[in-house]
Amino acid sequence: MVVAGASTAQPLVRLSGVNKWFGDLHVLRDIDLSIDRGDVVVVIGPSGSGKSTLCRAINRLEPIQRGEITIDGERLPDEGRALARLRSDVGMVFQSFNLFAHKTILDNVTLGPVKVRRRSRADAEQRARELLDRVGVAAQADKYPAQLSGGQQQRVAIARALAMDPKLMLFDEPTSALDPEMISEVLDVMVSLARDGMTMIVVTHEMGFARRAANEVVFMEDGRVLETADPDTFFTSPSSERAKDFLSKILSH
Repeated sequence: MVVAGASTAQPLVRLSGVNKWFGDLHVLRDIDLSIDRGDVVVVIGPSGSGKSTLCRAINRLEPIQRGEITIDGERLPDEGRALARLRSDVGMVFQSFNLFAHKTILDNVTLGPVKVRRRSRADAEQRARELLDRVGVAAQADKYPAQLSGGQQQRVAIARALAMDPKLMLFDEPTSALDPEMISEVLDVMVSLARDGMTMIVVTHEMGFARRAANEVVFMEDGRVLETADPDTFFTSPSSERAKDFLSKILSH
């Protein structure tokens, strides 16, 4: 990842002068970021710094008031079919799993490919079973979400997003609702995706994941990007006093 404008190759995701308000609260302030294909960008910072809003703005779950976001060279549409089409290229995994409680795990994963991508049921099921196997829950295909642990449900949510063959995966604090013993099983899947070249933007408090999988760490506070750096540089010698203070607090526990 590079600061917008610093690279000649077209990035997969570009944010230029992005601003967002909730009423009088200025939650994103002049964000300029550029994310290349295959990058794994981890966004960290204190609570209320704008991390999740940034993530949600990239597929317009949160509209922005000023600036521009492009994905694969296409400006993020405001609404309608164009927005739906673009969203189908962007997988999103939330802290709450958002699975359909009344559908089986297999049905949860096949629904998007059949309804949106217009794939045959047979093809969608074959792909879904491959993905469920990849994330380690193939044996749960015929169960319902309530029969699975939180970690298993989150891995299903990842498989469901991957079933759409997205260009980009967004993760908004995917482990924050999980018990500690379930966190590693989800992070292991995410590390595997990163190593396979999936472009990922991950909002997380898991510093170990940032060290293991990220190409770039983005540190935010008060709606601003204070610094970006590779993980080794950021964790050993952050440039801003605020990042130093943040790391001293979280890494000492």
